[in-house]
Amino acid sequence: MGFSPDSGSSSVRSRSSWVRSCPHCASRIREVFDFFRAPLGRRAFLGGAAATVAVVATACTRDGGTAETRADGPTFEYSPAAGKKIGPRDTVSVRVRGGTFRPGVALTNTQSGKKVELTASPDGVTYSTAEPLGFGATYRWSGTADGEGGTFSRLDGEVSVVSPDATMSVQINIADDAEVGIAAPLILKFAGTVQDKAAVEKALEVTTTPHTEGAWAWLPEDNGSRAHWRPREYYTPGTKVTMTGKLYGLDHGDGKYGASDVTSSFVVGRSQIVKASAPSHRIRVMRGDQVYLDLPCSYGEGDLPRNVTRSGIHVVSEKHEDFYMSNPAAGYFNVHERYAVRISNNGEFIHANPQTVGNQGASNVTNGCINLSLADAQRYFQSALFGDPVEVTGTSIQLSEADGDIYDWTLDWPTWQSMSALSKN
Repeated sequence: MGFSPDSGSSSVRSRSSWVRSCPHCASRIREVFDFFRAPLGRRAFLGGAAATVAVVATACTRDGGTAETRADGPTFEYSPAAGKKIGPRDTVSVRVRGGTFRPGVALTNTQSGKKVELTASPDGVTYSTAEPLGFGATYRWSGTADGEGGTFSRLDGEVSVVSPDATMSVQINIADDAEVGIAAPLILKFAGTVQDKAAVEKALEVTTTPHTEGAWAWLPEDNGSRAHWRPREYYTPGTKVTMTGKLYGLDHGDGKYGASDVTSSFVVGRSQIVKASAPSHRIRVMRGDQVYLDLPCSYGEGDLPRNVTRSGIHVVSEKHEDFYMSNPAAGYFNVHERYAVRISNNGEFIHANPQTVGNQGASNVTNGCINLSLADAQRYFQSALFGDPVEVTGTSIQLSEADGDIYDWTLDWPTWQSMSALSKN
């Protein structure tokens, strides 16, 4: 059956009804009707217009169109591009061209239905993620943008997040609200080897009040990786310290990603420094410029290298009212000692030893520890905080990397700075 725009057939809408229902398409509709009224010779010339109108007539307008996106409506730029998998901390964004977003733009986890927190640009044409995404998840954009002439377009983009080969946890040595000594190092110990140390270090932020110059250094670690932050000089008493590590979803290298963020906020307590001069056979505990305790003691006898109390700035790392000590080289195991304050991981403690009381203040006879009487050891024990410096002088061997994890203060400041991963960038 032949087609006639004016035949009145119920299957064909009149020109007026098309124009009323879609005024934005009026001019293009007229071209279609003109096409069918034209002689065959002119129809070939107008054929291109008819093909174009086939698209436009089904385009989306506020006045009754049905398709999702009009050909000349707003367009979107997705970042990252479709099909690319991203890390959880990568920023995902969408930008509208030739239009403005309506309220309600969302990026939603297709599995959980949870919407991601977004931020809009000041001009409102871009939306970006404001929080990390989930491992292995897929997210879908939704929302609408309005264009000129009543056109609009709907968002319909997806982004997928990597499923990591492995995640890496991290432990921090200072708990929230702790009070520490003026030499306390902040230590992050990673459960694996961090290949991209620079990326991880960039994600670590330390703020201090009052401002304190400090730096990160990566120290050797047999099992995993270890980063320390210390100030250039001892902390000012009362300093407030906050460390934030945005490590969740951060690529640590070699297919491993951070398992979680890490934070710590603590305060530096009073200034206490132990001045430990081995030739004097005494220790002086200083509070500021005042002598708080002046105690007779005995240091390592020094007959063998293993019995030399190391010179250098030690740091109090732990303390125990009761502790069982073993020294296979010296031939003793599980000896009960009282008021033991650890100052290095090579076995050096300040602790009570009643057996050396006769030597304390007169000669050095120990296997490397600093011995005190029971009463004096208790007094010192009660005064000590994690992070207090113990400055040992007058012996033949210097504290070093060989003596355990905390030898931070034996390194001068330029050397310490050179151990930052960012110093190599």
